[in-house]
Amino acid sequence: MFSPTEKLTILPKVDGTIVIFDVETNGIARKLRGHTRQIQALSWSRDGRFLLSSSQDWKCILWDLQDGARLRSVRFEAPVYIAELHPTNHLLFVASLFEDQPRLVDISGLTPVKRHLPSAPRRSRVDGIDQNEKQAAQDAKHSTCVTIFTADGHHIITGTNRGWLNIIDTESCEIVHSIKLCSGFIIFLRLTASGRDMVSNASDRVIRTVPIPDLSRVQAQNDSLKIEVEHKFQDVVNRLSWNHVTFSSTGEYVAASTYMNHDIYVWERSHGSLVKILEGPKEELGIVEWHPHRPFVAACGLETGRIYLWSIITPQRWSALAPDFAEVEENVEYIEREDEFDIHPIEEIHKRRLDLEDEAVDVLTMDPIKSEVEEDSFSMPVLLDIGDSESEDEIVAVGPGTMRRKSPGEGREWMNGAESEESGEDRLATKKSTANGTLKSQSKTRKR
Repeated sequence: MFSPTEKLTILPKVDGTIVIFDVETNGIARKLRGHTRQIQALSWSRDGRFLLSSSQDWKCILWDLQDGARLRSVRFEAPVYIAELHPTNHLLFVASLFEDQPRLVDISGLTPVKRHLPSAPRRSRVDGIDQNEKQAAQDAKHSTCVTIFTADGHHIITGTNRGWLNIIDTESCEIVHSIKLCSGFIIFLRLTASGRDMVSNASDRVIRTVPIPDLSRVQAQNDSLKIEVEHKFQDVVNRLSWNHVTFSSTGEYVAASTYMNHDIYVWERSHGSLVKILEGPKEELGIVEWHPHRPFVAACGLETGRIYLWSIITPQRWSALAPDFAEVEENVEYIEREDEFDIHPIEEIHKRRLDLEDEAVDVLTMDPIKSEVEEDSFSMPVLLDIGDSESEDEIVAVGPGTMRRKSPGEGREWMNGAESEESGEDRLATKKSTANGTLKSQSKTRKR
């Protein structure tokens, strides 16, 4: 997934390592180690400085990307399905657990405060009249599979294993509205950047887009709230299942990776039609993400762990070279102006230069750069030295266009102490004998 600053993308590994790549250079920016099992979900803070990771090792870790330190580590009683940070408070997150009730966790203090969230849907007054013990027993079997915050963070949207969608108030942790979305269990939920639309992936092989109403005016236990499905996307012919779904940067398109397949489907929301099938490599693709501002899609291969990018070829804009530059389709005869190549006297040229020097040049004022990223966004320090990444299988350059894998002990001679160091005279003698074509065995003195 991409960071809010759009400069970084993140890739979790099976062994629990989190690798952060730089989008511009495609190089490794940082590696985070703290989990012992597979990473389940990742969540960025709004400014891009903090990262929350959840894993099958029953832990959630909050990382500070300023120096890669672990700020908080919370352990649960079960593996974590998914965890997400609060949009404005990075010390508050919600987590859904395996065969357990979801938790709203406050980590502002030294001891984390865990609050239970309900999973059973809230029945309306009409349904509540005929509710019997059998209905109550069925509601008790509900478990939450996915939890996300709304755009303002005042509500939590959860999906259950019975296809119900619950809207929970963050302050009171009570359900304000419930709706039956599908017959299977809800696998994944994702909101657009504005928070007005939501896409869901369920076990019935149908992708649904749902407009989210304004929840700021919703009172407790409001039965008048209406939530309806806008579009349903599915492959009727092949009956494909979907691994992951996402919105485009503007929310106009929906992209999904396929189960046991290597294609990515792209639908248009205005008409609800399939517009493109991106053919990928010969391996199944897992998580698929759309860049926040640029026109390209990234997906992760499940077999090799590689990140694949799909983009469009942008035509060159020759008119950007100069304001009066005209782009033509074929060669035309250039007609020069009457005074274009006139020879001016040296005195006049010198006078023009002096006039230009009299103008005051402001070298202190910095004009703001036009960008869609927030001004208070965080820029993570990138590890320029590839050896600082502490990887056991790093690829290093040994010459122009020549790469090789670093040996397991290379660059770690300090672990053996002074015994592994050779004297400068021995290294110089070995270099000279190699240049002459004869390598003589020499005694190597070691420092004790």
